[in-house]
Amino acid sequence: MKIGLVVDSGCDLPKDYLDANNILVLPVPIRIGKEIYVDDRDPQRARDFYTRHEVDKNHDAETAPPSVEQIRTLLLKEAVGNFDYALVQTVPKSRSPIFDNATEAAHAILGDYRQYREAAGREGPFRIRVSDSQTLFAGQGVLAAETMRLINSGMKVGDIRQRISNLTPCTTGYAVVPDLYYVHKRARKKGDKSVGFVGALMGSALDIKPILCARQDQTFPVAKVRGFDAAVNKMFQHARACVENGLLTPIVCVSYAGDPEAVYQMPGFDALKAATEQHAVELLVSHMGLTGGVNIGPGAISVGFISEQEPLQ
Repeated sequence: MKIGLVVDSGCDLPKDYLDANNILVLPVPIRIGKEIYVDDRDPQRARDFYTRHEVDKNHDAETAPPSVEQIRTLLLKEAVGNFDYALVQTVPKSRSPIFDNATEAAHAILGDYRQYREAAGREGPFRIRVSDSQTLFAGQGVLAAETMRLINSGMKVGDIRQRISNLTPCTTGYAVVPDLYYVHKRARKKGDKSVGFVGALMGSALDIKPILCARQDQTFPVAKVRGFDAAVNKMFQHARACVENGLLTPIVCVSYAGDPEAVYQMPGFDALKAATEQHAVELLVSHMGLTGGVNIGPGAISVGFISEQEPLQ
C-alpha cells in the first residue's frame, strides 16, 4: 500500500523536503489590495513577497481557503492516481474552513475516483483520512514531518493514524511576533478580540514582543519580552532545553516570515542547532507560509516540536 501525505500551505516545511517526499500542498489564495497571490510553498515566490514588504504596505489583506471543489479536483488529479491511502492534515478548524472543506471534498471523491485510478494504472480502492493538526506554522510542519517519517519507515497506516493522533496534543508551535499593533489590526479585521487595542499600543511603545504558543487548538501568549532579539533568544533557548530533555519525535522545524537564511544569524539559533546535532534530531528550516506572514506579520519567527514538557513561561 502506498501512503501519501497532503497538507495545506500553512504547513511550514522546506520546498525541497516537500518535493523529495512527494507531499501534496493545498494552495491558499491571498488578496492584498488589488493583487492576488497564491501561497503554494514556492520559496522564490515567498522571497519576492516578503522582500517587497507587501504585507507592510497594506493591512487590508485577506486569505481565502481552497474551496471544496478545488480540493476535490486536486485530490482526484494528484492523490487518487499516486496513492492508495491519503492522509490529509490541515490548520486548526477553529482558524480556517480548510478542514471542513477537505472533509467534504474527501467524501465527494469516493463515488467517482475509480476512473482516475484506472487511468493511472492503479488497482484496488482509494482511502483518505482528514485530520486537524491543532497547531500552526512550524508546529504544523513538525507534525507533517513526523507523519512522513513514519510513512517512510514502512509503518502500517492504522498504526500511523493512531501514533499521530496520540502526538497531536503534544505538538507545539511557538512564534515571536515583531509588531503587536499589526497583529491587532489583523485580528480586529477578522473579528478576533484576543489582542486588545490598548495592549497593542502599549506593546509597541515599550518594544514588548509576545511569544505565542499554538497547541491543542488554542493560541495564547506564554511570555512577553522586551526586544525582538531577546524574545527570539528565549524561544530558541526553550526549544533547545526541550531537545536536551528529550522530544517525542526527532524533528524540529523553524520558519521565518522572510528569507530563511536570516534564521542562522538569530540569537539562540546556533545553540539550538548544536543541540539537535548532538541529540540526532533533524532540523528543518523554511520560510513561513504567506498566510502566516499575513496574519502575524513579516519578520515573525516560529519553532515547532513535539514534547510532553509544559509550555514556555
